[in-house]
Amino acid sequence: MCLAIPSKIVAIDGDTAVIDVDGVRRKAGLMLVEDVCVGDYVIVHAGYAISRIDEDAALETLDLMKQVFT
Repeated sequence: MCLAIPSKIVAIDGDTAVIDVDGVRRKAGLMLVEDVCVGDYVIVHAGYAISRIDEDAALETLDLMKQVFT
C-alpha cells in the first residue's frame, strides 16, 4: 500500500520545495506540479509533489491520519 501525504510548502528553490508535515520538514520535487507557491498544500508521494490540494481538505486528512496512527 502506498500513502500520499498532504504537506505544506514552506520554501521553494527551483524545482525543489521544503515541505512541512506536523513540524517535520523534508525536500520534495516539484517537477510534476505547476504554479505552486509557498503556503500551498500538495500531496507528496515518493518524494514528489503530485498535485495541489485545498487547505481544508489537507488539514482534515492530516487530522484523520493522526487519529488512525495514534
